[in-house]
Amino acid sequence: MSTPKNLKTWYESFLPPLASADTPTSSRIIYAYSEAMIGFAAELTEDDLKYMEKKEGFLKAYPDQILPLLTTHTPDFMGLHIGDGLWKKSGMGKGVIIGVLDTGVSPGHPSFNDEGMLGPPSKWKGECNFKKLVCNKKLIGAKSFFRGQDTKVPPKDNNGHGSHTASTAAGNFVKNATVLGSGTGIAVGMAPRAHLAIYQVCGTYGCSQSDVLAGMDAAIGDGVDVLSLSLGGSSNPFYDDVIAIGAYNAVKKNVFISCAGGNAGPSVNTLSNEAPWILTVAAGTMDRKMKAVVKLGDGREFEGESAFQTTDLKASPLVYPGSCSYGLRDVKGKIVICDLSGPRVEMGDTVHNAHGVGMIIANQVTDGYTTLAEAHDLPASHVNYANASAIKSYIKETENATASISFKGTSVGISPAPTVAWFSSRGPSKQTQGILKPDILGPGVNILAAWPFQVGPNSKNHTGATFNVISGTSMSTPHLSGIAALVKSMHPDWSPASIKSAIMTTADIVDNNKKPFLDEKLEPAKYFATGAGHVNPSKAVDPGLIYDINLEEYVGLLCGIGYTNQEVGTITHEKIQCEKEKKLNEAELNYPSIISVAGSGKLDVQRTVTNVGEANAKYTVKIDMPKEVSVIVSPKVLEFSKGVKHVSSFVPIIRRPSSTLNSLKVGEAKPSSPIVPKLRDYSVSLELSTLSCVVRLYVSGRFKASYST
Repeated sequence: MSTPKNLKTWYESFLPPLASADTPTSSRIIYAYSEAMIGFAAELTEDDLKYMEKKEGFLKAYPDQILPLLTTHTPDFMGLHIGDGLWKKSGMGKGVIIGVLDTGVSPGHPSFNDEGMLGPPSKWKGECNFKKLVCNKKLIGAKSFFRGQDTKVPPKDNNGHGSHTASTAAGNFVKNATVLGSGTGIAVGMAPRAHLAIYQVCGTYGCSQSDVLAGMDAAIGDGVDVLSLSLGGSSNPFYDDVIAIGAYNAVKKNVFISCAGGNAGPSVNTLSNEAPWILTVAAGTMDRKMKAVVKLGDGREFEGESAFQTTDLKASPLVYPGSCSYGLRDVKGKIVICDLSGPRVEMGDTVHNAHGVGMIIANQVTDGYTTLAEAHDLPASHVNYANASAIKSYIKETENATASISFKGTSVGISPAPTVAWFSSRGPSKQTQGILKPDILGPGVNILAAWPFQVGPNSKNHTGATFNVISGTSMSTPHLSGIAALVKSMHPDWSPASIKSAIMTTADIVDNNKKPFLDEKLEPAKYFATGAGHVNPSKAVDPGLIYDINLEEYVGLLCGIGYTNQEVGTITHEKIQCEKEKKLNEAELNYPSIISVAGSGKLDVQRTVTNVGEANAKYTVKIDMPKEVSVIVSPKVLEFSKGVKHVSSFVPIIRRPSSTLNSLKVGEAKPSSPIVPKLRDYSVSLELSTLSCVVRLYVSGRFKASYST
């Protein structure tokens, strides 16, 4: 491959000559990419673009866009314990480098100290643009990217998002971490002995695509093992998605990539980062609550949450103006109920500035039972939709309504947990509906991690380490990035697809009540909300069997879904002739899940597994399926033995019901009601198991059933 210097010369040849000979052509190039993409970023006019389109070698131009930025207890919640189990076996991610693309990092924060760390591996080629006292064996890389300006600028985090995600993935141990007295414990990331390389590609207002691609380009060249991106935009074809393109070329270099699924839930078809070579992460709750109890004047109590656990607020007048997004009137000395809409802490500021004494954040129907504990500036409680409705009814029916708020501290062992958060984006994928997305569910609600500055009231008087509690798929993503680092440290030769398979096939499918997961309304969660299930780190490092995927199969898929040779080449950076490739449909990709789309008939596919467990092993098939669906697997037993080929294939045949299934009716049909076809979801648990290992292939889909209106 050409050197970056030669590539830049080639890139310059595409640019039209300038009217002034005093301005060199090279000054117009913002970034010259060589790893994540073969291409460059430049400031161009429409005429410039028309000129370039005529040049041999031109493939495509993308307008630069802005992408949005989409844990004291989570290690315990997922079974990670100091000196025991997975952390002991894996060395806590020792030797693995996690690249975090975000808003930068807070230099000197104790989460990034290097106590107990070894030096970076010899393959590391990056640099750290902080002073030597800040860069250490933990924080080995730090670069800033902003419109091609000097990358030597230290990537100091003035936002907080980047410090939070980096410490969640691989923060070191910090004792007595707390947010305003809540959630006190040891703060630590998922892979506390992994190294961190920080690429500042985002600011307060989002992330420029050209900067994101520059960060990915640098990270791949620097030698990271895992890339963590808690950002993303709307759904686009993969050849129009710079993150998908950069991620494909990261996978080429054996780099695992974990990305946020998005915060546009609970509506369907709202996912970001859907490419099958990316681990797409959804967000769920955990079993911890920071309790703030609202007591009404009639004696009824309703539990909510707040990270600001202050002195109990005595009974005060209670009012409901509706929205609290801007100016409030006549709320002095009162507790104000605010409908959830927009940033909650800022809503509290509005109430505080209007001289209100307290706030109740009221979930709306779509928000359900997901409540957020945040660092408010005044006494507050975030209550679920059912509680909010009851409180509003009390105000409507009561003259001179009053309420108080009492703070009960932090509790763990709450059930059910996890549940899917209301904001977590849902599938199916707009780009590949036949591939299950999101892939996995991880902790993303009320996550405590590093923060650059003190939050809440009296922030100027605080000294010591600072943390914050925030929520989003941005928070669940670095959990999975850190867990991928743990798997990588134990299996350094595994491909990104193998690591993804291990995470997905060993995921939990029941909550801490041993029942199927629930969503934000406490109704059964759909597979387009949970993916394969909730990550189980201890099982992921020893999956028994894995479903691997090579680059040729991804090319076959891209050709199979109808992309042109040029579109596939835009992604792969190779000359592709689809007519010569083995085309695959979505169900044929050796993915660790199967989606059967709506309609009747038979789905007959093949899956190939690699034995990475005990050399002598016999896996038998167990199928749990609804009566409307038939699944047959051949062969029913997979046997592996030492010295014999460790790869084997099996064929699941899924028979879906016809579209005239009159036995499926909901409720009482009126005599004149027509029978109309609606889509019904189903899921099948297909397990390959030995005495010591269970490998789950998640089969799911939807069929047309006859429902009464």
